[in-house]
Amino acid sequence: MPSPLLTPETRSIEFVPLTERHGSPRSLFTLWFGANLQVTSIAAGALTVTVGLSLPWALLATIIGTLVGAVFMALHSAQGPILGVPQMIQSRAQFGYVGAVLPLVLVVLMYLGYFSTTAVQGGAALASLTHLDISAAIVVIIAVIVVVAVLGYPLIHAAQKLLSILSGAAFLILTVCLLLNNDVAAVWTFDEFAWGPFVLAIAIGATWQLTYAPYVADYSRYLPPETSVAKSFWFSYAGTTIATIWMFGFGAVATAVAADAFEGGSVDFIVGQAPFGHAAFYLIIIAGVIGIDALNLYGLFMSATTILNSLFRFRVTPAVRLSIIVVGAAVACAVSLVGRENFLANFTNFILLLAYFLIPWTSINLADFYLVRRERYNIRALFDPAGEYGGIDWRTMLAYGIGIAVEVPFISSDFYTGPLAQAFDGADISWILGIFAAAVPYVALMHWFPMRRGFPPVSTGAEAVAEEASHLPSAR
Repeated sequence: MPSPLLTPETRSIEFVPLTERHGSPRSLFTLWFGANLQVTSIAAGALTVTVGLSLPWALLATIIGTLVGAVFMALHSAQGPILGVPQMIQSRAQFGYVGAVLPLVLVVLMYLGYFSTTAVQGGAALASLTHLDISAAIVVIIAVIVVVAVLGYPLIHAAQKLLSILSGAAFLILTVCLLLNNDVAAVWTFDEFAWGPFVLAIAIGATWQLTYAPYVADYSRYLPPETSVAKSFWFSYAGTTIATIWMFGFGAVATAVAADAFEGGSVDFIVGQAPFGHAAFYLIIIAGVIGIDALNLYGLFMSATTILNSLFRFRVTPAVRLSIIVVGAAVACAVSLVGRENFLANFTNFILLLAYFLIPWTSINLADFYLVRRERYNIRALFDPAGEYGGIDWRTMLAYGIGIAVEVPFISSDFYTGPLAQAFDGADISWILGIFAAAVPYVALMHWFPMRRGFPPVSTGAEAVAEEASHLPSAR
């Protein structure tokens, strides 16, 4: 009899019945701790120095941005156990059954971007270890990721639990070696401070966390519905903040002490810090890449399936599941191969661009869950195009548009700098404003116009809804 970890997951975007709920919120700590202990996090941390900050200011900006951004990320974690559905399916309650396609398309692009940039790092590690051509190495890495994503939720959780131990031990050694091998004291200076780069570095740390928001409930939806909201929050928050600050700090130190050798994220430089066991460190780094990119590909599958399900009603058979995962991986592979030469520049622009569109989404989603509907949803209606969440919700679309519009004058990036960002010395505070500029009008519009399409504004209690939803027909 095959191990459950090696048996493909049968659930996709449908409600997880109460009889299949299992696990502990402690698993959320190892999931998000392991997910962030990888080289793409280090590359993101390098950006906090390359934007023009000295090391102490870069580290402070990382801590501020991470601690603030992770609050919103972890708040999504409670949605999974309570609702038992994937994160982006729940968006139908705000945007409408069809309207949710808009944020879903943006989320698919996010998954493709993160998957591709991380696969480049994994391919570089495998190429260094085996002397394969880097393009071939990227293809091999992606093929393994496909297998993990097909097997799905149980294997992903188990893998991250193991990676949190292996990667934690490996990066502890590498961090100590980095500090001992390089003259950190020489670059520990509080010079080179400017508000523009400092606020931009805070935005990078916050955005790293905020762009996890579309993932979070996907990996907590199998937990029992009585799981404590506080435990879901704190285990997710602790796992992601500890690992992110650590890896961002590693990248910032490496860039400050050896910018040319590190090149914004060189795997060879990272492994080269250790005086022994280079092959083992390469393997652990490769495993970390496979682990986080399995989350990316799994999320891409869930979001793409939700889009297709919104536009075309169909059953998610094992063959359909495999096809969507393989096609998504193939597209991401092509992006990896084409964009690998300008990895760091592409990565910087990609992270910031995503924030402008995803932050208004996350603020609306959280405001709806905690302030408007207060955890009370009609789960059956999330899967009914003619139900109370059907069509396109004009209230949400208006609030979402307001959130983006308020951000635009404060954007500071390579492709566009708004007039108010210029007035603030290039400081990008658009992400802060986007949170409130979308949530406040959303809550107001839901109060002023509580009825839509003749349906009541709030459904029955969460427990009754969950019991009702347990009788939903399977989407398999």
